[in-house]
Amino acid sequence: MASAASSIDHLRARAAFDAYVAPYDTANPRIALKVEHTLRVAELSERIAREAGFTPAGIDLAWLCGLLHDIGRFEQLRRWDTFSDAASTSHAALGVEVLFGTRGNAGAGDPGAGTGNAGAHTSDGADADDRDDAGASANDDASTGISDCSSAGIIHRFIDPNDELESIVYAAVAYHSDFRLPNNLDVRTRAICDVVRDADKIDILRVTCCDSVETVLAVSEDELLASTVSPAVEDAFFEHRTVRRDERATPADFLVSLACFSYELVYPASLGIAEEQGFMFLPFERPFGIGNTFTDPATRMLMSRMDGHLRAWVEEQDR
Repeated sequence: MASAASSIDHLRARAAFDAYVAPYDTANPRIALKVEHTLRVAELSERIAREAGFTPAGIDLAWLCGLLHDIGRFEQLRRWDTFSDAASTSHAALGVEVLFGTRGNAGAGDPGAGTGNAGAHTSDGADADDRDDAGASANDDASTGISDCSSAGIIHRFIDPNDELESIVYAAVAYHSDFRLPNNLDVRTRAICDVVRDADKIDILRVTCCDSVETVLAVSEDELLASTVSPAVEDAFFEHRTVRRDERATPADFLVSLACFSYELVYPASLGIAEEQGFMFLPFERPFGIGNTFTDPATRMLMSRMDGHLRAWVEEQDR
C-alpha cells in the first residue's frame, strides 16, 4: 500500500477539507456537528490502523478516507436541509459525486461494480445521522458546492492523481454506511473500508451521550421511554448483528441498533477504543443522559437483559 498512500499530505488534505466546508456556514450547528464528527472519524481511523499494525502509508490512507467519508453530508444538508438519506438521497453516493464528479456517477473505478449491492449505497446500517436534525438551515449560498465541480470532482484538491489511491478512497466513501461491504473488494481496499466503518460506528455511539433525544430522534423523552423494542430488532441483537434500517420502527429500536454496532467492529483495536471511550453501554444505561426508565415493564426487563448480554459478550472478546 505504500506506493498508493505515499503522496498523502495531511496539511494539504486538511486545508482542502476546511476550504470545502467553509462556504457551508460552520456556525450552523448541524454543519459544525458534521465537521466535528468527520475530524474525529479521521483521528479514529488513523489510530485503529496504527494499532492494527498498518504501515505508515496505510495509516495515512486510513486517515484520509476517514476525513472524506462523510463529505457528501454538507451538500445533502444544503440541498435538502436534512441528514436523512430516506428523505433526500444517499449521502455516500453524493460524497462519491463530490469527490469524483461524473466519473463517480458512472461508476468509473468502482471496486464493487457488478456485485449486486455495489452502487446502491442503501445505508442499511443503523446510522445515527439518518434523521432530520434540529437547528438552522444550511447556507444555500455555498459557493463551492458540488455544482462547481460536478464534472471532475474535487479529489485532486486532496491528493495528486493516483488511480490506485483514488480507487480505495472511492470504495471507502461509497460503502462506509452500507449494511455490508461488496464481496469482491481486494484485501487492501477491504482493510481500509473496515477501518473507516469501525471508526464511524465508534463515533456515532457518542450521540447517546452528547446529543439530546429531541435532536437525534425528533421525539420527546416521554415518547422514547414509552416505546418498545420490535421483534426483528430484538432478534438482531441476540444474533450479534447490526440492524437494518427497515427493521427499525420505534425510538427504542434506535437505541438497540446503536448497541449492536459493537458486535460488528472488525478490528480488536476498535472494540478496545469503544470500551475506553465508555459510550457503548449508554444506550441501555442512560440514553441521551436520561435517568428515568422505560415505562413498559417488559421493555425495561428486556433492556436490562440486553445490557448484561452485551457486557458479557465484551468480556468474552477481551479474554
